Amino acid sequence: MGWPRATAPAWPVYAGVVGLSAAAVTSYALTGPGARTVVFALVTTVPVIVYLLALSARHLTDRLPWLIATTGMALLSLATLRWPDWISGHHLGRAEGAAADLSIASAHLLFLIGTGIGLRRHGRKDPGGLIDAALIGLCAAGPLWEWLIRPNVVPDATLLGKTLLLSDLLLLSAVVGCLIRIGVTAPKARGPVAFLMAAGILTMAAELVAVLTVHGSHVWTAQLMMLAYLCVAAGPALPTGPHITQPGPGPATVGHPPLGWLGAALCANPMIAAVQAAQGDRPASVVLPVATMLVVPVVVLRLRLLSAQRARAARTLAYQAHHDGLTGLYNRRHIVDRIDEEISALGDGPLAEVTLLLCDLDGFKPVNDRMGHQAGDIVLQEVARRLTAAVREQDLVGRIGGDEFLILLRGEYPGGGTTVADRITESLRAPIEVAGTPVRVGVSIGTAVARAGAVVDREALIGRADAAMYEVKAQRRLTATAA
Repeated sequence: MGWPRATAPAWPVYAGVVGLSAAAVTSYALTGPGARTVVFALVTTVPVIVYLLALSARHLTDRLPWLIATTGMALLSLATLRWPDWISGHHLGRAEGAAADLSIASAHLLFLIGTGIGLRRHGRKDPGGLIDAALIGLCAAGPLWEWLIRPNVVPDATLLGKTLLLSDLLLLSAVVGCLIRIGVTAPKARGPVAFLMAAGILTMAAELVAVLTVHGSHVWTAQLMMLAYLCVAAGPALPTGPHITQPGPGPATVGHPPLGWLGAALCANPMIAAVQAAQGDRPASVVLPVATMLVVPVVVLRLRLLSAQRARAARTLAYQAHHDGLTGLYNRRHIVDRIDEEISALGDGPLAEVTLLLCDLDGFKPVNDRMGHQAGDIVLQEVARRLTAAVREQDLVGRIGGDEFLILLRGEYPGGGTTVADRITESLRAPIEVAGTPVRVGVSIGTAVARAGAVVDREALIGRADAAMYEVKAQRRLTATAA
């Protein structure tokens, strides 16, 4: 079965979600207990069916995360069939920690694991932004739990049941935060991500309503859960569904939240606990400090990431300060500094002499004018590669501007600088291919040598190499004229 391309209109999916949502919500509200169980069970199978169809049609090419998510939703459907009164009997809102709660929480966790694996590529592009979003989401769950859920949990709720409920709330809050971030930084994935985000929010709303209405009607809880399941199915069903796991090229362009917001988020839970302790009207909750402690590893991860980013930035700046951006060779500043160091060290160390080779390309300007600057850049990069291959590892090659290169030979060289100059001249005789067209450039090389005991400075040495290079050019012009 074919699946609409990414450029296909998305309105059929939106229309399907609206139609199924209206049908499910209405039928659940108007039918009796037996029919409601059937309606709810059928809705839980919709994501499983949609995912399997999308996988078989190769619409979802990143198979592993979707298979894990499908398994989680399938387990959820089976758990619904095994415990059909999980919602209608208010077991969710009572936080009993029974086998049904454990099974359904495990199914939710398996689905979220699949979703997390699917979103891992977004994390590679924007790890800091996702960690920030997850932190804010985790910390936002604390007030929701403490102000709305915990005061209304029935007295006979078990510790395991409350732990499962809180864990689900924390995990969903973190995932929703990450999805919001991905929706901002990945425009092509906004449609499917919005559905997944809505599913997370609807699930948290269903859990809240289940606690608040534990002594009343369960209909709203069931309706919110069904809407969440339909949103889970809709995201990957969109033509742009594959972008959930396949972010587009290019880095994230949105800045991270200010540190003040992160600090405020981290302080929210301890502040609420402190206010409760100061009021003394009821025991302070241990959940908020524990939840904050759970955030600490995430904060440490964020700090480690910041440290790694700073180290990479420092290495990049250090490289850029000493290298030519086009060719990767040393730049003028670095090469002349090294010449000064080598001249100063002559006679004091193992070096007995240093040799400079000043290379100026012949015929490069016509190539640049005729084929464009991009072609000229390709020629310069290939020349840089051949120059580097022509010298020893201990020697230095730099680009000092335009089509001029400077080579520093450290120590004595068999045959002297002339041998290296001949090798370079020979290597540049081979044509350079640019966009399928062979291009030829020549080179004029001037050499200058400084030996131990000689009084010479860098400018004088470069000047001698420059003069020798122009002599080579002049000699070639005379030879060409005579011919």
